[in-house]
Amino acid sequence: MASPAHGFYCFEVLAASYGQLQHPDLQTILESYEQWLKELNRELIEEEAVQDEPVVQTSQQSLPQFQPPQGSPGTGQLQLPPISRLLDSATPSSQSTVSTPSSASVNSSITQLTSTTSVDEIAPPTYASRLSVTESYPMFVTWNTLSRSGHKSLRGCIGTFEPLPLEKGLETYALTSAFDDTRFSPIPADLLPRLSCSLTLLADFEECAGPMDWELGKHGIRISFTHRYRRYGATYLPDVAVEQGWTQEETLESLMRKAGWDSSSGRFGRGSSRPWEELRDFRVVRYTGLKASASYSDWQEWQKWARVKQPELWS
Repeated sequence: MASPAHGFYCFEVLAASYGQLQHPDLQTILESYEQWLKELNRELIEEEAVQDEPVVQTSQQSLPQFQPPQGSPGTGQLQLPPISRLLDSATPSSQSTVSTPSSASVNSSITQLTSTTSVDEIAPPTYASRLSVTESYPMFVTWNTLSRSGHKSLRGCIGTFEPLPLEKGLETYALTSAFDDTRFSPIPADLLPRLSCSLTLLADFEECAGPMDWELGKHGIRISFTHRYRRYGATYLPDVAVEQGWTQEETLESLMRKAGWDSSSGRFGRGSSRPWEELRDFRVVRYTGLKASASYSDWQEWQKWARVKQPELWS
């Protein structure tokens, strides 16, 4: 399962490449990330404990009524701004190959905690921290640019269906997707502050019983077919169709065009509603993806802490 820490590693790899510098290894970043989360939780608990200190009555006036913090009426719990992805980020996402998908405070990293919860209960080691950096996975790394309004625009996405050791794969495809996606110019260093990084680890590959034997938002699909005596193929990650608002039919036709199929050629120019039915040996493989994302600001928030607490990471 992926986490923002894997995204931080991709940012470290990309940033170091501009100056031919050394960067921390993946295991070190994963361990640092765990320590950072624990410290954030501990600080938040201390803050809330101060807020929850009992009021001592020193006069005959009635005690003031407790007012829950704004954002969590009636609960007595602290409701914080939603960057909960830093704690609960590795959710199933609902490609070398290309796939086209369309803070600095404690409070920015934690959503809801109570003063009666222990640090260990709040911040147990994440599943991501238990992944072996040498274990192999098929994977894709995606770079997007973020506008001021938060709108994402694709800037590079390349990956592989061949399993690679986690650290080696992320290092390879963080750079390959940034510099070698032929749909875009290489990402320059001055664009770094506008980037976000997503990575998807692929699993559960299954041959579909038919072109529609997969679910929008749950499966990525990889198609292959023969057209004019040539074999074609392409893939979309699990979140692409949903982000684009496509139906299954629209997803398949878009993926066919991406693979190289020319809808204006031959009999397809007459507007077949299911053009894949007229292709030879049309196959669909479905798969799931475990996705995590990190923005530049997320990475900088962790790095600011780590450069003070763990400066040896960059020595």
